[in-house]
Amino acid sequence: MHAHRTLARKNRKELHAFEGYLFDLDGTIYAGNKLLPGVLSTVNWLREQEKAVMFVTNTTIRTKESVQQRLSELGISCEVNEVLTALCVAGKYFQEIEPSANVLMIGETAMEQELARYDVRITENPMLATHVLVGLDRQFTFEKLTAGVNALRNGAKLIAANPDPFCPIDDGVIPDTWSLVKALETASLQKTVRVIGKPSAFYAQKAFELLNIEPSQCLMVGDRLSTDIQFGNSNDMYTALVLTGADAKQDIIQTGIEPDYILQQLSEIKSNHL
Repeated sequence: MHAHRTLARKNRKELHAFEGYLFDLDGTIYAGNKLLPGVLSTVNWLREQEKAVMFVTNTTIRTKESVQQRLSELGISCEVNEVLTALCVAGKYFQEIEPSANVLMIGETAMEQELARYDVRITENPMLATHVLVGLDRQFTFEKLTAGVNALRNGAKLIAANPDPFCPIDDGVIPDTWSLVKALETASLQKTVRVIGKPSAFYAQKAFELLNIEPSQCLMVGDRLSTDIQFGNSNDMYTALVLTGADAKQDIIQTGIEPDYILQQLSEIKSNHL
């Protein structure tokens, strides 16, 4: 089945004609511990065509190296600088925008490692925190919630590593970053001041710096309208929704977020016909 183009808001492009390809991971490249159909042949074909490839993820529980290793285990070779995570972008945010920050983190070991990479100061004292950074934390406790709330009530700024409310797993879902953010907002009476991950403009800026390609020459491919497709649409990229993950065609009407292309699977990128 050929890709279906939904919009005429940009000049027509063949799917194989872009210079850069940005791929979400879960639901786009793999599901669980398996590559999705057509993924390996498509990525290999793009590399043969000397296209730039980048894997962009909102994960907050893996470092760039961990993502690279997981892709390698599934058969996809990539360089560390071809991976961008919400944690990596968070580290860059504090390094470049808030270099004097004292961050109270609610997250896992990967968050601590990525913040350390960018020399971000971390504090466990709510009264010393200037920011509270929140990611997925599978060891989230009442004590962590209390510390975060007191930091926020003392004037710290609430930063969400991503806007994801839940994370799919093999037998259902688990609460993700935004669930914890909402708990903090409710108890502190404060609002989130910045979201770091997709679809933020700062995330896009960091991706384009690594790619060194104009946004209009890039195709963002993902399975979630509210993050992946909104990310591409709001940052001047072309977008392709792949129907192998979270969202279906009917969700386009419900959300009002429209991709430029709809793909049944990733291998349609290799087709010469839309």
